[in-house]
Amino acid sequence: MAQQFSLTSRVKMYRNEKEVGATILRFLASGGNTSGLKREDIHFTSKLASNSSYATARKSIKQSVKQCGLGYIDLFLLHSPYGGKAARLESWKAVEDAIADGEVKTGGVSNFGIKHLQELLTSKPHIVPAVNQIEVHPFNTRTAITSFCQEHDIVVEAYAPLVRALRMKHPVISSLSEKYACTPAQLLVRWSLQHGFVPLPKSTTKSRIAANGDVSGFEIDTEDMDRMDGLDEYLVTDWDPIDAD
Repeated sequence: MAQQFSLTSRVKMYRNEKEVGATILRFLASGGNTSGLKREDIHFTSKLASNSSYATARKSIKQSVKQCGLGYIDLFLLHSPYGGKAARLESWKAVEDAIADGEVKTGGVSNFGIKHLQELLTSKPHIVPAVNQIEVHPFNTRTAITSFCQEHDIVVEAYAPLVRALRMKHPVISSLSEKYACTPAQLLVRWSLQHGFVPLPKSTTKSRIAANGDVSGFEIDTEDMDRMDGLDEYLVTDWDPIDAD
């Protein structure tokens, strides 16, 4: 947080909302907060672990708000499309009501495929998901989903944008990193940004966290963006529920 990365993502199933919230509050009140950050400067994300009935989802959201101790959650996501149509739509209704009640600022989804997004939009929700958080990188571009999201003004949050370090030494990544005088990670973050995504790089190293955010000094040209797009091999580094019933 001292590096001024003010986006933090938690999910109830990780059972650390309380600890993360407490850490944020301690930092804000500490001498290490040299920039004078306030609660409103922090973007806290949490997720519904499992889609369920409206009542169960609504209760879970309330518990998440209480556990984090931050007063509200900036972005609350349905963690996956699992559970079936009825559970997805009822859980989304719970998110809408949490927003109406001031417990959540913005609602979104995660790991939703086109059919899940279309299903939700067709249901005529009061609030359209602002975000779809999915795995996206040059080795899994998910062009159909990202295009659908952008056509419907749904922000793509790209998790695993660094491919979990599985392709850092790929010849194209290596050569372009040399060309643009950047690290492979910076190249991958920049690719994501130029596609209009919000990349969510992860690192436990302070210097790498800072470097991953320092990508404004160069721009990948169109030809090289096309080369990187061409690396798509549908590489899934975690899970892939986008075709779930």
